[in-house]
Amino acid sequence: MTASSSQNQSTRKDIRTLDRNQLVEAMEALGQPAFRAKQIESWIWDRGTASFEHMTNLGAALQKQLTEQFELSCVAIGETQVSRDGTVKIGFELAPGQTVEGVLIPTSKRMTACISSQVGCSLSCAFCATGRLKLLKNLTAGEIVDQVRHIAGLAREDHGKGLSNIVYMGMGEPLLNYRNVMDSIDRITGTPGLGMSPSRITVSTAGIAKMIRRMGDDQTRVNLALSLHAATDEKRNEIMAINETNDLASLRDAIQHFYTKTGTRPTFEYVLLRDFNDRMEDAQALARFARCVPCKINLIEYNPIDDGKYQRSHRDNTEDFQHFLEDEFNMIVNVRRSRGEDIDAACGQLAGKS
Repeated sequence: MTASSSQNQSTRKDIRTLDRNQLVEAMEALGQPAFRAKQIESWIWDRGTASFEHMTNLGAALQKQLTEQFELSCVAIGETQVSRDGTVKIGFELAPGQTVEGVLIPTSKRMTACISSQVGCSLSCAFCATGRLKLLKNLTAGEIVDQVRHIAGLAREDHGKGLSNIVYMGMGEPLLNYRNVMDSIDRITGTPGLGMSPSRITVSTAGIAKMIRRMGDDQTRVNLALSLHAATDEKRNEIMAINETNDLASLRDAIQHFYTKTGTRPTFEYVLLRDFNDRMEDAQALARFARCVPCKINLIEYNPIDDGKYQRSHRDNTEDFQHFLEDEFNMIVNVRRSRGEDIDAACGQLAGKS
């Protein structure tokens, strides 16, 4: 490859980052009719085509132009781990040294895809394996959709059914990659795209107050989950550094704003850590915070990471915690049991190995 051709390749733009208007403009710049943009969108977003050469209705001349002007790079499947309980964790390779994780979580009622939004994470939550990986990049909308497409195919192949739910709960903080995450949701829910209902999608955040408010102002149609994990500033500061700049008071105001604007009940995610946040006084603090809006609470069994600083709460403590919230405060509480214990189940563990 010559130096000029190498330089040209490095400056090619990822065609999947163009919206409809930008794609129309690009076709006009190539001397092509505007309808070509719709054809290309269908190949990319409806069919998941990974090569311009496979876009058979474009003609060889346009295929050559597109190859010279644009990139069409899709994520590759790396290491895959399958648990005894059917959970599948997939390492998606974006570039050398850049791996993100996606997970298929099958149950009798649901097929859930857990997907990533960043390579690594900048938030450094104490109990999270991803927090030990430095942030390398934000995923593009196309890279996020690729995860969904691959996991959906796996669900159909292994279980004979499509995805019922998608959660942005993998590696990274989705609200620090806001535009690409929202663009990916448009592609997942739209046409051309995957045509999935927004009500089946949940965006989980560690708590970026101004971006939660923006979700409300944008009247996003997806569900919102706040990874709370402690309901006092003192304890939350200890395990989630983000709380020092986004404290519980600011999060309460942001959540109320989101609910007022969208009418969507948020979910509070609460991972139970043995002898840290699983006592009755912790449940009382959680109830006091959660009463700020109509909501649901997910109590999560912890998947320990290597250093063993935090451990899963005992099953009896988990049940007592749940019943206290239900019986004393009439709250809607679900317990999310641990999955994939025999594989690298904790978020970030598989990518960390890579």
